[in-house]
Amino acid sequence: MWSLPAAAQFTTNANPLTITQELLSRPTILISQAVAIEQREEVTLYCDTKDANVTIRWFSKDLPVVFHERMLLSTDGKTLTIQPVQREDSAPYKCQTRGFHQAQSSDPVLLTVNYGPDPFEIKVDSGVSSGGVVEVTEGSTVTFSVETQSHPPPDYSWFFHNNSTPSSTKRTVTIQAVSMEHEGMYRCLVSNSATHLLRLGALQVRVLEMLPKPHIVSSSLTPVENASSVTLTCQTSRKVTAVLWFLRGQALRPSEHLMLSAGNRSLVIHGLQRDDMGPYECEVWSGGSQARSEPLTLTIGYGPDRVDITSRAASGAVGTIQAELNSSLTLQCQAESQPGAKFHWTLEHSTAVYVGEQLIIEALTWEYEGIYNCTASNPVTHLARSASVLVRVAGPRSSLSARVIAGITLGILTLITLSTGLGYFLCNRNARRFSSKKAEDPIQEGATPTSAEGPCAVSCSNWPRPMYANLPEPEGQVGVKKVLPPEPPEQFYEKDLPSAPPRNYSHSPRKPLPKVSVDPSVPTLPKGNIESNYEVLVSPEHSIYCQIIP
Repeated sequence: MWSLPAAAQFTTNANPLTITQELLSRPTILISQAVAIEQREEVTLYCDTKDANVTIRWFSKDLPVVFHERMLLSTDGKTLTIQPVQREDSAPYKCQTRGFHQAQSSDPVLLTVNYGPDPFEIKVDSGVSSGGVVEVTEGSTVTFSVETQSHPPPDYSWFFHNNSTPSSTKRTVTIQAVSMEHEGMYRCLVSNSATHLLRLGALQVRVLEMLPKPHIVSSSLTPVENASSVTLTCQTSRKVTAVLWFLRGQALRPSEHLMLSAGNRSLVIHGLQRDDMGPYECEVWSGGSQARSEPLTLTIGYGPDRVDITSRAASGAVGTIQAELNSSLTLQCQAESQPGAKFHWTLEHSTAVYVGEQLIIEALTWEYEGIYNCTASNPVTHLARSASVLVRVAGPRSSLSARVIAGITLGILTLITLSTGLGYFLCNRNARRFSSKKAEDPIQEGATPTSAEGPCAVSCSNWPRPMYANLPEPEGQVGVKKVLPPEPPEQFYEKDLPSAPPRNYSHSPRKPLPKVSVDPSVPTLPKGNIESNYEVLVSPEHSIYCQIIP
């Protein structure tokens, strides 16, 4: 047998074990008031259901209600009382009926609790608070704001300088470029129309005179590394209460290397190093007003450090470079220095000086071979360093440079000029001797040269014919008479007398003439002039001299 609740209905069919249960009805919630004021009113919630013998449960925000001392629940669970209501009681509420394997939930009912405004303070985004007074700097921008809890949102009314008319009805108020006129009392009235509560906040504002920016002065305009100490002074035209120093944006920490004077107005840097360039800043304070200087970066002279010579053909510093003949060569001189170093190039055995970081040789010759020295100098530190590189030229040694060829050519021309002058002198001297002998021995034999034989057939046709000491006096058109000596004669060579040398004439070995005997009556050439390239004129007068053919 089955024992069923009284609310259950069953019918017997053909099968006595078949049981039918009616569905539970959906409950509803009745609320005494949907809107209540915090701490002033209580709210009653009633779960209405038509079903009997059911269990009732309460939910808030879809979670089972956690009961506390302000909540009362009736014996049957249908009535929930909250007294008094708080802001945390604002939520949607539901009730649920549970029967035999069944459950039904009501629609949610929203309870709204009005509260506030809570007590508040006026806040200032820039300024220094001192008790109930806030100090702001002249010329700055100041924003006043109020933070308070209230439902519904409250109304705001700002009153400046004891004015009865609100200056603003917003939660925040901003004043651009604060001046002395903005100094005084600021009040804000916050009200809630639902709770009929009012809150008033007040703030005393004091405007400080704006401090001008200080500036940093250095005791040396061109400090040098490892030289004497440098003093930086923070200068300002106003009386200040504090001075702070900053190095690279961080608060400076004094040490034996960085020392501050009394009052922090001066910073002394001992043993100046290149890492002490900065930037440096100083900040001055007067009451709640402050001002920071512009950054100062020290330009510290140092170097030149190690000097390196590099080439495009090699990576890194080089000590020896070998380059092909007639190729181009570029040498680069490098040195770390502040300010930038000045470079000078010199070559051993040469007085030439090349200025610049690069030394460029467009075409290498043998005269560019040697040791090159690069000197880097710093005009501020008065220091100099140097480095050397050996340049070797690879190529055939027989190749002559343009200067060498020009020197050889000049030497040959000089030798020819000296030889011509010497020959002319010897010819004149022999001609005088021949003239003196001719006066003593008038018997001469010779031949009249033809136009083809005469050296001046063209250029000197109107000039007197030159007389040669080694030719007989001409008598008509007869050839030279050869006299055979009774004894073996002294042999010598005479030079042919061509008419005019060809344009592209070049020296060639002289051809020996046939052996001739020397006429005692004809003056002979001095033994020292046997190989001379010049003939001796019979008459030394310049008027009959025409041309000497070598």
